[in-house]
Amino acid sequence: MISVPAAIRRMKNLAILELVNIPLWMVAWFGILDFPATTANAAGFAAFALLLVQGSAYWMLKIRQLRARLARLPFIGVFRVLRIANIPLLLTALAVSLLGEPGRGSYLGVGLALFAVLEHINYFHVQLMHDTRADLRRLFSTGLRRSHLARDLLASKGS
Repeated sequence: MISVPAAIRRMKNLAILELVNIPLWMVAWFGILDFPATTANAAGFAAFALLLVQGSAYWMLKIRQLRARLARLPFIGVFRVLRIANIPLLLTALAVSLLGEPGRGSYLGVGLALFAVLEHINYFHVQLMHDTRADLRRLFSTGLRRSHLARDLLASKGS
């Protein structure tokens, strides 16, 4: 079992990395790799960025919960709304991306929109990201499990 200070450090890194990835990937895709900033690609990128911001917010609030020893995640109701509100937003981004002109003008957008869907699943439903030895051990021994946010949503359901 990981100690609370170690868990907080890990969550802090996750929160920061989620936000850093937004400008980093924007520069990589639209600057270095020179993908055109079409409506299709922008829609996919916006969905991708939206989910990264939500993920970062979750980790920051989880740190607050642990530090203050709160029984519930602060602002859990916002995540309950986002769990539902994300679906039409993600479907719209995916549709806009798919309707773009095939090629460099839309393939990035489709990929990013699909990645955003996976991020939504990873945060709000089932943990898909397994980037530590402990995560991999658990995955291979017990399979997929509910994500941390999904467990927080479930725990606060009766509150």
